[in-house]
Amino acid sequence: MGPKEKIERLAQTPEDRVLLARVWERLSAGQRREIPAFSCFLSLREQELVRRLMGEETLTFFGGYPEAERAVACYLPPYLEENSLYAEGPVTCICASYFEGDCLTHRDFLGSLMGAGIKRETVGDICVGKGSCDFFLLREMAPYVVQNLPSAGRTRLHLEEIPLEEARIPTPETETIRGTLASCRLDSVIGAGFRLSRTRAGELVLSGGAAVDGLPCQKLDRQVAPGAVISLRGMGKIRLAEVKGQTRKGRISVEIEKFK
Repeated sequence: MGPKEKIERLAQTPEDRVLLARVWERLSAGQRREIPAFSCFLSLREQELVRRLMGEETLTFFGGYPEAERAVACYLPPYLEENSLYAEGPVTCICASYFEGDCLTHRDFLGSLMGAGIKRETVGDICVGKGSCDFFLLREMAPYVVQNLPSAGRTRLHLEEIPLEEARIPTPETETIRGTLASCRLDSVIGAGFRLSRTRAGELVLSGGAAVDGLPCQKLDRQVAPGAVISLRGMGKIRLAEVKGQTRKGRISVEIEKFK
């Protein structure tokens, strides 16, 4: 199947079609010339579409830190290691400092960035702390942002570009759930992670309320891979953190993180 046919099969919206065509053009050009090539920032859903389009084995996804949700799809030729992305990759980090008494949110920063004419596809994760916010950008956008983002709402900002290793990433609050499953089917993992009966979990999946790595899924028997993030409408999200192997009774021991 050629790239056009793959894109038509994978795209769920006209925007998907445009994005996938652009990513294919950039990354396949890098592969042909054996030079690094990068996409824009992608959501979890878009990352999964790109994986299916390009093939998992050819790509690295990088968002500036290991647990980044928004990430850039990268093609790296054999002579480059993944750790080269920290020093020479497409992503940089901006630290925005402000008066600690002002309570700014993710929405405040994202709204200010969009208001300054910065496209969402050039912005990665936004990590808000007390008195500072570290947010990730495509490297070429850093000079423009530093010069054109004087405030978030009515709060004045002091901006500086910092090394990725110095970014302050808040630790997400999670609850660890351990249990055993007959298999890592989607309905079973949802039932364990959200403490639902398998019947109720199945009803929610079939009603279109579940997504795996950002992509809607109504297949009860979809096998969930370790690391996959599952969201359930109105109930939050979980991650299948680890599959530990079989118990004596032949069930699968798993560890699930539920985001608070």
